[in-house]
Amino acid sequence: MLEVLRNRTYRRLFSAQIAALIGTGMLTVALGLLAFDLAGGDAGIVLGIALTIKMLAYVGVAPVISALTTHVPRKTLLVSADALRAIVALSLPFVTDAWQIYLLIFVLQAASATFTPAFQALIPEVLPRESEYTRALSLSRLAYDLESLLSPILAAALLTVISYHSLFVGTIVGFVGSALLVFTATLPAHQVAVTTPFSERLTRGVRVFSRTPQLRALLAMNMVVATSTSMVIVNTVVLVQSHLGRAQSDFALALACYGFGSMLVALALPRVLERFDDRNVMLLGCAVLPAGLLALAGLVLAPLIPLTWPGLLVIWFILGAATALILTPSARLLRRSSDETSRPAVFAAQFSLSHACFIVTYPLAGILGAQLGLAPTATVLAGIGILSGIIAFRAWTTQSTPLAQAESTITI
Repeated sequence: MLEVLRNRTYRRLFSAQIAALIGTGMLTVALGLLAFDLAGGDAGIVLGIALTIKMLAYVGVAPVISALTTHVPRKTLLVSADALRAIVALSLPFVTDAWQIYLLIFVLQAASATFTPAFQALIPEVLPRESEYTRALSLSRLAYDLESLLSPILAAALLTVISYHSLFVGTIVGFVGSALLVFTATLPAHQVAVTTPFSERLTRGVRVFSRTPQLRALLAMNMVVATSTSMVIVNTVVLVQSHLGRAQSDFALALACYGFGSMLVALALPRVLERFDDRNVMLLGCAVLPAGLLALAGLVLAPLIPLTWPGLLVIWFILGAATALILTPSARLLRRSSDETSRPAVFAAQFSLSHACFIVTYPLAGILGAQLGLAPTATVLAGIGILSGIIAFRAWTTQSTPLAQAESTITI
């Protein structure tokens, strides 16, 4: 897998991704402590609103920015987005009211919604061979999982010697480092699409999705992922501390187990995808995720075989592994279903549409968990996942137009 790092341009871009992820991880911890400083016991409300603003920015900004910046060189766009993120991080320690957090978080996430799709759309041009691109996707998935595990640990270690305000310095360093690495990379020539009206550029990615069976299936798969991920992110702390009566440290261990499952699959997928097609691998993930949620619901309710701590770790490991089965190959579908001119719009559409699913599932996981209990919540989310999986299966049939042919038939 590491042989793709021999490509100098990709090595710099991957290093930029690592730097930005570390900065983001530091920001997550610092923001939580800042919210507690400002709101005390209402910090959860502040963070909940901030996360909602984050998702709304992701959903609304990515397609618009992609359409507006068609003619902007990629290096300029990426470096500018990183610079804006660094400026926002520099401003956060000086806020005195919650509304200032909301405003700065919107600007920060708008910059992220600019950077991430453009960055993702660039990698297929840097690594045009599919085997290399698949390995790059696995490395990217591995980087995201490691960030979720290591950034909190690094932040906790730093907090023993510095105040949380200093964590924002780490965030700034991460984003500035990312900008410098992108700036010094030699990027492929920028392919500019024929000038079209703004409204057409704005809807280009969605129209590609609507015309491509595999991408229509991917939309449904995004919802399958959102159902299980929301259950993990929102309710792990409730399961660990309230239902099982475990220590706070076990909350981090449960999340680590989820990330470990994802990492193992990400490492194995390059070889797996050489033997099995993307459809079967991704549909397997769509089947496993609802099954895992139903198993959780059954164990929470079961009087004879109740949920145990090892049982929760096993389920979380399986959910993490199944999530990687869907997410890691998904970018291959986007790559095959687009060309150099339409690819930024397609990646922006996926970025926006996939996050839109969480606007539905995050509130469901939280509100239903509090009102109905964890077992009914897991069952409802599993039902949504099963329905979405069936839609994906029917949309992406074995008779669907091959992706290579679909790319040539797309008209923008």
